[in-house]
Amino acid sequence: MNSDPGWVPPDVDTTVPSPARVYDYWLGGGHNFAPDRALGDQILQIMPGVRDAARLNRSFLRRAALHMVERGVRQFLDIGSGIPTVGNLHEIVQAEAPDARVVYVDKDQVAVAHSELILAGNDNTAVVKADLRDVDTVFAGAATRRLIDLDQPVGLFMLLVLHFVPDEWDPAAIVGQYRDRLCSGSFLALSHASAEAKPAGMAEAVQTYNARSSQNQAFPRTHDEVLALFGGFDLVEPGLVTCPSWRPDGEGDFSANPEINEVPLAGVAVKP
Repeated sequence: MNSDPGWVPPDVDTTVPSPARVYDYWLGGGHNFAPDRALGDQILQIMPGVRDAARLNRSFLRRAALHMVERGVRQFLDIGSGIPTVGNLHEIVQAEAPDARVVYVDKDQVAVAHSELILAGNDNTAVVKADLRDVDTVFAGAATRRLIDLDQPVGLFMLLVLHFVPDEWDPAAIVGQYRDRLCSGSFLALSHASAEAKPAGMAEAVQTYNARSSQNQAFPRTHDEVLALFGGFDLVEPGLVTCPSWRPDGEGDFSANPEINEVPLAGVAVKP
């Protein structure tokens, strides 16, 4: 984008990089601004495989969503959803089940504004502007109450969002607040940057990101630390693994660089 489109809310500071917009840029989307692209390019120079890692996460979203649809889930809540691009959650689930309902949640006003435009006319989708910690706002909003029946199983997605949550916020407790609102048979799909992956440039890339995006620091975690986020859920096979190792459909779900395959951890779990 060479200039700010008219739909950008006037109080949004597009001079500050946003995780949602940097991710959109890495996925090849067009809903990002010069500061987002500058930071994205800077990190790509340090760690060229980061764009592939974003692709692996998007591929995991598709496989996890289809797994839930196959098990009868027809309503979905996507926390930290970012900017809807090709292959987003509602496109996947509604292609299989046209009656499926999706609520996106993000705190980024640009992500919310663009989501509203993309979802206009689709009565089975909506977006809620909220911080993931504000669980009451997420569930009390008119859109959520209209589309999500908490007496029926929900597919909860938290993809590449919890590594922006510092330990002092207690990310496991945040996930637990969502879990406690959901009925038995609900699913959680979660992905998270691994602190144990060591691809060339990753440590420097995290430092660069944190230096340039002061309001959204990244906190990669170990396998055991990510596993603890699934408390109260039962992991389905193959458990918490690297993103491409979760029920891959073929070679296209992997990166040619084996080190990049180790970067995102992912798992799907069900509430007993």
